[in-house]
Amino acid sequence: MLPVLKKTLPLIASALLFGCAQPTERAQQYLDSEFPDTLNQVTAVESNTPRDFTKFANQAEQVVANSPSMAERYAPLYEKLNEWALQSGDPSELANYGIEFAQLGGGDDKGNVLFTGYFSPVMELRHEADETYKYPVYGLPECDSDCPTRAQIYDGALEGKGLELGYAANRIDPFIMEVQGSGFVHFDDDDTLEYFAYAGKNNRAYVSIGRVLIEQGEVPREQMSLKAIKDWVLANDEQTVRNLLEQNPSFVFFAPKDAAPVTGTAGIPLQAMASVAGDRTIFPMGTPILAEVPLLNADGTWSGAHQLRLLIVLDTGGAVKENHLDLYHGMGPRAGTEAGHYKHFGRVWKLGLEGSVTQTPWAMPAENSE
Repeated sequence: MLPVLKKTLPLIASALLFGCAQPTERAQQYLDSEFPDTLNQVTAVESNTPRDFTKFANQAEQVVANSPSMAERYAPLYEKLNEWALQSGDPSELANYGIEFAQLGGGDDKGNVLFTGYFSPVMELRHEADETYKYPVYGLPECDSDCPTRAQIYDGALEGKGLELGYAANRIDPFIMEVQGSGFVHFDDDDTLEYFAYAGKNNRAYVSIGRVLIEQGEVPREQMSLKAIKDWVLANDEQTVRNLLEQNPSFVFFAPKDAAPVTGTAGIPLQAMASVAGDRTIFPMGTPILAEVPLLNADGTWSGAHQLRLLIVLDTGGAVKENHLDLYHGMGPRAGTEAGHYKHFGRVWKLGLEGSVTQTPWAMPAENSE
């Protein structure tokens, strides 16, 4: 038996070493002990990553200028954070400014919080349908709980009701705007720019077409992105694309507005790379966070680095729950490409100010004093 043991022991050792290896390809880090809760009181923020706090002040100003209620709650905390960012920026000195912090446990209980990205698309439309621009974008119908599914809408369930806001050259561009929740449209026939705000949806369950493509073996999981979806769409015929999109019965309707700054659920103009969508049961609108944001290469792979940023939670999303944040990337195709690559992890700290209504950020909002 001894010769066998000599051969198997190295294999056992290798299994112990590599079988327990923790994934890092999506920027996961393992710098902290395991966390028992979603929000965890910690004694210090230890981060040696590069820092960029330049956009925080402008985003905080937008909150204070546009929301008296959020200004009353958060302005003192914003002021202290601006003071800290200008005078120090060292996370180990946050407590010297009266700032308290709670670290998110992450989906793996090891501090790794998922960051995805979203953006404001600019979609080309026409006011009247023609041979190319023939796919309608709709305003909100009066259907309450009995709204048609996506397949029924594609079959013409809303035709003749005067709900057409414009016509697109394909189905995927309006679909992407639905996923984003709002966006800008350019009408080439009169060269006007409008903002299509979220008006409502058909109250059907949302199904990710990216997940469908992965499950069907059409796109490898590690290559999935918004760009990968668009490439797949361009490589397939109209009926095949329609069959895919109909896998998601949820449908979003829009309300046209004059071109204006992009706003989130909180009604505050959003600054690119300074605002995030989050779960409001954890982050009331206006909550500032400190985050090690993953930095990506142009092809969407992790660069090997994070960047410490101050962000404000000003939006929500149906898929943004618990240890998941959606980082706003801005407007247009480039922002869309960058946002589409984002499905990486970083560490996050919710911030509060001692002696104020935002103190004890480790308490869930329902438990915290208002």
